Amino acid sequence: MNHEAVRRYCRPNNWLVKSRPLGVFLILLLVSATAGRAEDVSQPNNATLTGRATHLLGFVDARNNAQGTLSIQRDALQFEKNGKPAAQVKIASIHDVFLGDVSKQVGGIPMTLGKAAIPFSGGRAVSLLTRKKYDTLTIEYSDADGGIHGAIFQLEKGQAESFRNELLAKGAKVSNRENEPTKQTAEASSENK
Repeated sequence: MNHEAVRRYCRPNNWLVKSRPLGVFLILLLVSATAGRAEDVSQPNNATLTGRATHLLGFVDARNNAQGTLSIQRDALQFEKNGKPAAQVKIASIHDVFLGDVSKQVGGIPMTLGKAAIPFSGGRAVSLLTRKKYDTLTIEYSDADGGIHGAIFQLEKGQAESFRNELLAKGAKVSNRENEPTKQTAEASSENK
């Protein structure tokens, strides 16, 4: 038997030596991606809480369905849309704060057309998977003339409760009603016939 042939094909594996540059590249890529996720935590104008929001309706100086930044400044709740002057309400004039949740379908017209093209009513199953949940923050406030107004904001899931807690800590009034998110459930009544 020829032992030379076996030795020739049993050379040490050089994969580890060759893959070091690849490993270093992957580590650098991971570190740079992690550093890129770190956002600027400084908040403008001494804001205690900020977040991306959609103003659904209510503020006089803000358009309906406008996207912008909702923030709690020293003594005011402000909504600012891309550098335009902020619409604001004094926290002391807020009479009530309500939380809610809403589910919206995402994808727009392309998703609707795609669901229609799926045979055997498969689009209904896709509809279950293409929904996104949001929180709603509703406030009741009075203006300088004593008129009662309301405003509704749509926030990312989990943000509305922190805004409500911060408003309560800064002096917003809340009625005795329970301020938990309302969930509509269908219950079957079982009455004796």
